Amino acid sequence: MADSRIINTTLIRDAIVQLIHEASFQLHPETRTTFIQMRDTEESGIARQTLDTLILNDDIAKAEQVPLCQDCGSVVVFLEIGQQVIIEGEQLNDAIHDAVAHAYEKYYLRKSIVADPLQRVNTGTNTPSFIHIDMVQGDKLGITVYLKGGGSENMSSLHMFRPTASEDEIIDYIVQTVRDAGPNPCPPLFLGVGIGGTADVAMLNAKKAVLRKPGSFHPVDYYRKLEEKILHAVNDTGVGPLGFGGRNTAAAVYIKEAATHIATLPVALNLNCHSLRYRGTIL
Repeated sequence: MADSRIINTTLIRDAIVQLIHEASFQLHPETRTTFIQMRDTEESGIARQTLDTLILNDDIAKAEQVPLCQDCGSVVVFLEIGQQVIIEGEQLNDAIHDAVAHAYEKYYLRKSIVADPLQRVNTGTNTPSFIHIDMVQGDKLGITVYLKGGGSENMSSLHMFRPTASEDEIIDYIVQTVRDAGPNPCPPLFLGVGIGGTADVAMLNAKKAVLRKPGSFHPVDYYRKLEEKILHAVNDTGVGPLGFGGRNTAAAVYIKEAATHIATLPVALNLNCHSLRYRGTIL
């Protein structure tokens, strides 16, 4: 039997505070590069100006340590815990929530979480956060912190297709969803597509999908080509950066597929705004 490895929740707490800081005040380097590439190929003058503004926003946020967006997001935490890891210290969920509350207070980030969905009383801490745990092999603990704004989250969508649905039907649904969303999710979008599983699995996979490295390709050739088809179709809508028109409605499309029941074909969409705010580390 492999030796176990102890990780104290203090280390997890400190890592999450740091990841929230990094994600809040600076674009992912590959995201910034994508904006520059889109600006250089954009035909519309106002679209180029909009992309320049997004790049400038990144410069100001980094220099002045102000958030990339006034909506500092719900905090979604993905953990990949190795089977040889033993976690000691504070209860894990409590440690994560404490880290989020501390980070949002320390860095003066807007607190946007209400304790009850109908009574709407703000918790004042931006907690609880939303935690997803996968067990994996090894003695490492992977942490990804993903900050999701309310405007883009509101544009999430799920459709339960019949298993006989064609690629074109799926693409048409995605295109119509993006067209209907218009400027609301603050494009250019990073579009996560969860295909397969059950309804809840597809929705979660749509979120996980956008955590792929910007500019990367799906490892399966079939899905890589489908991502390209969806990207071209979405950009043909003409919604453009921040809804002002142009060729760059989406920066990227990322698919995450899963096994599914013979009678079902769920397709879920996670429309992420242009500020793709996530950071990860391994302990």
